[in-house]
Amino acid sequence: MDEEEDIRVREPLLPVSPPLSLLICLYVGHFLARWGARMWEFSVGLYMINVWPDSLLFAAIYGVVESASTALFGSIVGKWVDRFTYVQVLRVWLLTQNLSFMMAGGAVAALLIYQGLKSTSFVAFILLVVLTNISGAVGVLSSLAGTILIEREWVVVISNDQPPESLTKMNSVIRRIDLTCKLFAPVFTGFIVSFVSLKASAIILALWNILSVWLQYWLLMAVYNGVPALSESNRRRNINLVPNDSLESKSEESLLSNEASSVAGENSWKRKIIERLSRLPCIDAWVIYTKQEVVLPGVALSLLYFTVLSFGTLMTAALEWKGIPAYIIGIARGISAIVGIAATLVYPIVHSRLSTLRTGLWSIWTQWFFLLFCVASIWIQNGLISSWMLMGGVAASRLGLWMFDLAVIQQMQDYVPESDRCVVGGVQNSLQSMLDLLTYIMGIIISNPQDFGTLVMMSFLSVLLAAILYSFHIQIYDGSYMKSTHCTKSVVNGVKEQEPGLICCIIP
Repeated sequence: MDEEEDIRVREPLLPVSPPLSLLICLYVGHFLARWGARMWEFSVGLYMINVWPDSLLFAAIYGVVESASTALFGSIVGKWVDRFTYVQVLRVWLLTQNLSFMMAGGAVAALLIYQGLKSTSFVAFILLVVLTNISGAVGVLSSLAGTILIEREWVVVISNDQPPESLTKMNSVIRRIDLTCKLFAPVFTGFIVSFVSLKASAIILALWNILSVWLQYWLLMAVYNGVPALSESNRRRNINLVPNDSLESKSEESLLSNEASSVAGENSWKRKIIERLSRLPCIDAWVIYTKQEVVLPGVALSLLYFTVLSFGTLMTAALEWKGIPAYIIGIARGISAIVGIAATLVYPIVHSRLSTLRTGLWSIWTQWFFLLFCVASIWIQNGLISSWMLMGGVAASRLGLWMFDLAVIQQMQDYVPESDRCVVGGVQNSLQSMLDLLTYIMGIIISNPQDFGTLVMMSFLSVLLAAILYSFHIQIYDGSYMKSTHCTKSVVNGVKEQEPGLICCIIP
């Protein structure tokens, strides 16, 4: 009897999958958060082109403010998510995001209702524009914290000790939710703008964020309380913070004492400056990022953000200037999102037959091929045909774009250590925002909608550079990845379990 009990005790516990109801709570909570963000993302270009007609200037200025804030503070947001508890991050994220978009929607509604402010009270007009820009930027930064928490942290923790394909599946579902919001939110907003009014869309945006925040919090807290792995991961994070902080303080003290005892000279103060700079949160985060094996795929993904070919603010404003109705732009953006959703369905199939690395290679060159139609649209004289070619090329290219995005994210999840995951996620978003910022700076320099073709060509060349850079990464690292110990996810009963899509070489 004792021997049987002994065997039962030593018997390894089988991994328990989280209940389907909790996964549904996670997906619905993520959907509600992304819906509000996607509504704002689509609408802001329409708002700005109406606030200051016949110019991309205000749309480009908003893009600069939003991208600059993420570029400057994205790495700090990643460090902040890494240092605080899951519950603290969740509360601050949801409250700040929804409050910011509510204020931005209210400020835009005031600008649209009182359109004479520009001539009657220019100071009030500028203050409302500034409030719109700052609120929108803060809302996007808050969304970044949520993205890091859910996509880079919770999904990985929940899929731990599960079959290897579970992470691929969860990544695909999370991305599918985001693209579903990208599909329906613009269509919904476009119909409100076209058949009700632009003012009504701003008011509805503000109301949505007021009402949805409570449901989002309840759903995501249910996930946190119902998945023991999240509580355990949160506990490990709290334990690790104390020794790290004490070690940092001790190292600082030892550094100061060593410097005090050393001979005063030029090398001493130079060393001190370097040490001080390396301890700044943003610089420290970038150092960690550059040491990762996946830095080149991350840079390649970031280059795709230097683009106007995305149904973003500048392209939406340009199409509006060309006379394309808002609901048509919304439908075209929706079709683009459908192609993106299809990419999330195709990705697990391709991934099961190729490695993650080669899935990314196939995807980036597919995107480049479809963008050739956008380049061709520059030389089409008929404005309507040119616009349709532009929208069609962008929509088709989403197949490659979102598969490449998933491939790079999965490489970061697989090869970035748990202790660096949030930091690397924050820096990655900062880098993406820097390239996005350059796009809007070019939009300010080239603000005449007639010259939009120049921005299209620059965007195409950026995608080409990303494809070449990723191909170079494949050429250098593909073999080393195959021989890496990362090929092995776990060892069960002495048998190595291979990670899907990676062919583990037997090295003598």
